[in-house]
Amino acid sequence: MYERVADLDLTVDEYELADRRRDTSSGFTRRTTTVALHGDGEVGRGEDVTYEPEDHDSMHALTADLAGEYTLDSFSDRLDEIDLWPEPPTRDAARHYRRWAFESASLDLALKQAGRTLGDALDRTYDPVRFVVSTRLSEDGDGRPTTDRVEAWLDIDPDIEFKLDPTLDWDTALIEGLAATDAVRVVDLKAYYEGTDVDTPVDAEFYRRVAEGLPDAVVEDAAITDETRPVFEGCEERLSWDYPITGIASIEALPVEPSWLNCKPSRFGTVESLLESIAYCEQRGIELYGGGQFELGVGRGQIQALASLCYPGAPNDVAPGEYNAPEPQAGLPSSPLEPTARRGFGW
Repeated sequence: MYERVADLDLTVDEYELADRRRDTSSGFTRRTTTVALHGDGEVGRGEDVTYEPEDHDSMHALTADLAGEYTLDSFSDRLDEIDLWPEPPTRDAARHYRRWAFESASLDLALKQAGRTLGDALDRTYDPVRFVVSTRLSEDGDGRPTTDRVEAWLDIDPDIEFKLDPTLDWDTALIEGLAATDAVRVVDLKAYYEGTDVDTPVDAEFYRRVAEGLPDAVVEDAAITDETRPVFEGCEERLSWDYPITGIASIEALPVEPSWLNCKPSRFGTVESLLESIAYCEQRGIELYGGGQFELGVGRGQIQALASLCYPGAPNDVAPGEYNAPEPQAGLPSSPLEPTARRGFGW
């Protein structure tokens, strides 16, 4: 797949940066930075989805010289030579996120300069994209999770599907209520985060409660330990990974041969790593579904475009950005999203 785009010609004159901010349904204000590469009368854009706001402040001190004539592949080589971080990132994962902002912008620009869509370049068709809504549960007056937000969305659209983040205070009654909706497609146990607001302890009984209570859901980012492994014996095909996945080597290092993976482009850092990993999974029958990072700008369209071309029928966490608003709202596009091809890398 990468060979189909690696030799695209690319002219870069200059770049500029722009901030975006929005409140989210997960209780925080999302901030991202848009990278705009200018060249030959065209503009290619990418989005830095680093989570820590202060890291975006430091980005505006960047003074990299990117002007020149390249191929897409040689521009990536040029990025290897540049430190994109005037100040070290709060978390190392952010290095991939910023690199992806420049890489995706270069892919967008190279395709536009060639007058092509990503589908043209990859010789693939844009298909309608099934999506799920990723949201935290609402809470009652005592701070206990409830199904109210899920039910509010279902009142608006009875066919809506969900990706949810279980927590230790999900009891049996709550899980039974969610199971009764038959709308939960993925549950994210978030075992690999450390020092964040979404860290979730590894607990075998908690895992069993969720896995058995929602038997049709894909189970993402469970820690496989001596205590938790028996929970998934005989149903390993339900397991999926997200946070650890940054390329082929990370896939091969997983504790279980995967049947599912969450494909978040920003985690891969480079176009080459992303496309090689997608091809690797297709060759081995590993099912992919798209993942989002609360993208506020062009990044949202790019994850939707990849889903459309590579895994359109999966439970993709690539819903339109309005689904991340603090409260459910009517009048939004429903799943599946109809494709609208455009020049470049986007939707």
